[in-house]
Amino acid sequence: MSSNEGTVYLLRNRATEGSDGWVSPEPASDVITDAVIEATDLAADDIDALDTYVDSESLRAVVTDGTTESLTFAVEGHDVTITTDGEVSVDS
Repeated sequence: MSSNEGTVYLLRNRATEGSDGWVSPEPASDVITDAVIEATDLAADDIDALDTYVDSESLRAVVTDGTTESLTFAVEGHDVTITTDGEVSVDS
């Protein structure tokens, strides 16, 4: 869960508990968009770029710096919450 100057990265929860599978960081925008699509009836075309909904500095404060415990923001009428451990939840 690191970031370069612009892009914030998250570890997608793909590995199951007890799995030795390797997980690669992915751009937060991809992980969050997929979570919204999975939890709602929205399609990828319905969702704008992540910076439309949340400031990258606020997102970085949660997932990279750990200075904020969690962050909630709205994506097309759905509340998305991300925590310091990279957990993404969507209120459908």
